[in-house]
Amino acid sequence: MRYRLTFVAGLALGYVLGTRAGRERYEKLKKSAREIAQNPAVRNTVESATQQGRDVAGKAFHTVSEKVGDRVPDSVSDRVRSLRERGQGSGEDDWGTSNT
Repeated sequence: MRYRLTFVAGLALGYVLGTRAGRERYEKLKKSAREIAQNPAVRNTVESATQQGRDVAGKAFHTVSEKVGDRVPDSVSDRVRSLRERGQGSGEDDWGTSNT
């Protein structure tokens, strides 16, 4: 019960402080986040990490499919196949970055 009370008190305090900061502070934070996201160094790092994640996921997919083989239900293998095909379709992902 003590932790719940602490959580609720922290939530209330955050709400009060957040509303006092107001819309102006929110817009300022949003502008800063947008500037950081549009920075070429940040974008390159994100794209590199994305590509590495795709490579690791591809290797994991092959390793798992070799070990699991035909024991996976058809519904699961069809779903995985459709997700893989969808991911290889366009040149951009949902975030507007290239799939290189």
